[in-house]
Amino acid sequence: MPDITSLFSSSFTLGILGGGQLGKMLLTETRRYDIRTKVMDNSPDAPCRIGSNVFVKGDITNTQTILDFAKDCDVITIEIENVSTEALHLLQKRGHTIFPKPETLDIIRNKVTQKKFYRDIGIATAPFHSFSNKKELEGLIHSGAVKFPFVWKAATGGYDGRGVEIVKTEDQLKKLANGEGLSEELIPFEKELAVIVARSARGEVKSFPVVEMDFHPTANLVEFVFSPSLIENELKEKARSVAEDLVNKLDHVGLLAVEMFLTPGGEILVNEVAPRVHNSGHLSIEGNITSQFDQHLRAILGLPLGSTEVVKPAVMININGEEGYNGPVFYEGIEEIMSRPGVYVHLYGKAETRPFRKMGHVTVTADTLEEARILAKEVKETIKVISR
Repeated sequence: MPDITSLFSSSFTLGILGGGQLGKMLLTETRRYDIRTKVMDNSPDAPCRIGSNVFVKGDITNTQTILDFAKDCDVITIEIENVSTEALHLLQKRGHTIFPKPETLDIIRNKVTQKKFYRDIGIATAPFHSFSNKKELEGLIHSGAVKFPFVWKAATGGYDGRGVEIVKTEDQLKKLANGEGLSEELIPFEKELAVIVARSARGEVKSFPVVEMDFHPTANLVEFVFSPSLIENELKEKARSVAEDLVNKLDHVGLLAVEMFLTPGGEILVNEVAPRVHNSGHLSIEGNITSQFDQHLRAILGLPLGSTEVVKPAVMININGEEGYNGPVFYEGIEEIMSRPGVYVHLYGKAETRPFRKMGHVTVTADTLEEARILAKEVKETIKVISR
C-alpha cells in the first residue's frame, strides 16, 4: 500500500477499469481529494471520459490491453466485474496493488461459483442447482430435481436485469440462452434488503445501515431504494452481521454490496453480491455522512473509513429509459422535480436512451421516511426519459 501522505496532489495514480456511471460518481470523490486517476473503458463515449485525468479507450476484457494500461498505475480497482481477471492475477504477481483482489473477483463474477461459496462457508441462500448448459437443466427438470416455477440465472454476463428470468413454463424454458447457469427455488419473501459493507486494506470493517429495495415487476431492475429500513432492529443486526461475515470470509478489500431476501419467518438469505459501489448505495451521497463512493476510496487506499450514520431518511429512484423510445435523450419533467426541496438529480452522461437503460437517478430526502416516500412517488410519476 502507498504511504497515505503521498496520495494527494501528487503523481500517485488510481487506475479504474470501467468508465460507466459508477466510475463517474467515484471520480467526484477523487476530484475532491485531488487524487490522480486513469480510466479505461470499451466505449469512447463512456461517462468517465470527463472527470478522469487520463481516459483510455480499450478492451477491459483483453489481458494485454489491461497490462499496458496498468504500467503507470499505483492502485487498480474496478467499477464493473466483466474484466480480464487473468490480467489482474498477472499484475498482482508483478507487485501491483489490486482491489478487489483477483481471487475474490474469481469467486464473485461467476454466479455459480459465488453460490457454491456461500454453501461451503455456511451462508444461508436459496436452494439451487448448477448446470453447464440447457440440456443439463432440462435433465434436472425431467428428473424432478428442479420444479416450475424457478429462477434461472446465467453464470456470467448478467447486468441491469439481464441474465435473470423467472421460468414458469416449458415455453419459457425453450427461450432461455444456452450456457452455464443455476436454477434457484423461487423464495417467498417479505422484503428485498441490501447492506453495503466496506473492508479496508488495514482490516477495518464498517457497514452502512440496511436499506430496502423495490423492483420493477418485469424488467428486474431496482425502481426504489429506501433508507433506513424499517424492519426490526434485531433483523437489521442480523443482516449487517451476515454482510460483515461475508466480506471477511471473502478477504475482500473495498465495498461489497450484499443483496438479501427477508422471509416471512425472519430468515435472512443472501441473494448475490457485487464487489464494488452499487445501485443500492447511491442514496448515501445525500443520505449518509460518508457516501459509498468516498468509502470505497478510503477502503482501497488504506484511509480511515468514514461514518456511515444516516443524515436524513432518503429514497432513491432509478431513472430508466421509457419503453418505446430509442435515440437522443430528453428528460421530460426534470424542471418540475428540480423545483422541489430535497430532490437531487444525478444524470449519468449517456446521450442515447433505450428501454430500461439506466440514465440517472434521483435521491429524495425528508425529515421522515414516509415524507420521502410520498415525494419519491411524485418524482417517479413526473420525470420520464424519452427521445424526441
